[in-house]
Amino acid sequence: LETASLGVWIGSGSRNEKPDEHGISHLLEHMAFKGTKRRTARQIAETIETVGGDLNAATSVESTGYFARVLKDDVPLAIDVLSDILSEPTFDADELKREQNVIVQEIGATEDAPDDLVFDRLQETAFPLQPVGRSILGTPETVRSFNPARLRAYLSRNYRAPNMVVAAAGAVEHEAIVAEIDKRLATFQGPRAPEPEPAHFRGGTKVETRDLEQVHIAMALQGLPVGDDQLYSLQVFTSVLGGGMSSRLFQEVREIRGLCYAIHAFHMPFSDTGLFALYAGTDEADAPELMRVVIDQIGNATETLNDTEINRAKAQMKAGLLMALESSEARVGQLARQMLAYGRPVPLEEIVAKVDAVTVESARAAGRALIGRARPAIAALGPGSGLETTAAIAESLVRRAA
Repeated sequence: LETASLGVWIGSGSRNEKPDEHGISHLLEHMAFKGTKRRTARQIAETIETVGGDLNAATSVESTGYFARVLKDDVPLAIDVLSDILSEPTFDADELKREQNVIVQEIGATEDAPDDLVFDRLQETAFPLQPVGRSILGTPETVRSFNPARLRAYLSRNYRAPNMVVAAAGAVEHEAIVAEIDKRLATFQGPRAPEPEPAHFRGGTKVETRDLEQVHIAMALQGLPVGDDQLYSLQVFTSVLGGGMSSRLFQEVREIRGLCYAIHAFHMPFSDTGLFALYAGTDEADAPELMRVVIDQIGNATETLNDTEINRAKAQMKAGLLMALESSEARVGQLARQMLAYGRPVPLEEIVAKVDAVTVESARAAGRALIGRARPAIAALGPGSGLETTAAIAESLVRRAA
């Protein structure tokens, strides 16, 4: 390739926050770009964009990543900028105040997007009163409460070498990058950061009546962690159920019955638990019927998945893996996730073998275990007084299916 993607990932995200730190991981990610001892915020942006590259970052529940994509000759420059924003941030008080206001605007934008907001409510319901269940963004009150000293304390506690991964893909020279990183990130020392508190899936119902055109419904069941032996069987089950246009939910709920425009399911594994979730947006009058059909489809799938569906889902998963190899950005993200989760890059052949090992019975068993593992979590936003009824249908039918 003529380009390279590289970045630094920290095994620390929103679930590593203390109760009075809600949103600080995301704020810290933003503030890393707002000035260092060598560069202003504008100079950070211009340094990368002058050579045609781009610089970005992202915060998740369990990690925070800072990454760049540049032409191959500019890899040393990208390393310099990435190491600068991580090791020498100034956390200027005026910049902090401005960025706090930016994030409050971001929180407001989420409140205006019900198909996003419903997942925040779902996470809160699945993991109530736990860091893993809180919104990554924080609240306006918590975001505005942080000062430079709080940011430095959080960085010092969580940004430590044993919790950090540097990954690169594309037109890169491994040894050259190792040498540069050893030199530029040498200040990140100390033992591993404190482990976050264990996650406990609780379930329950969260309903919010809002003046919207549609009802937005999301349901979650307790999934599996990244290291579980049945993870790939559950991923295949999820794909058959709601992973694309050929999935059971899309075909039955949208194509045959016309009950919604959008419906999909996914599984998100964490280090010690997981979250299976599905989403649909529908008319208020159709919500109860939609939920009945969804629950029936989940129950039926645990008994009637067939070879054709399993093979199609496995082919989609393998094709996705292979297609990602054509993007240096996808490669570098995959490498970082694997290092944080498993402590090693996982060869493609090993992943493909695990996908191929999924059988009809193992996928069905994963589905049966899914609906029998814990009380579901349901979140609903929208008009009308029937949201509680729809949520009650989901909970009662899941119990019956289990």
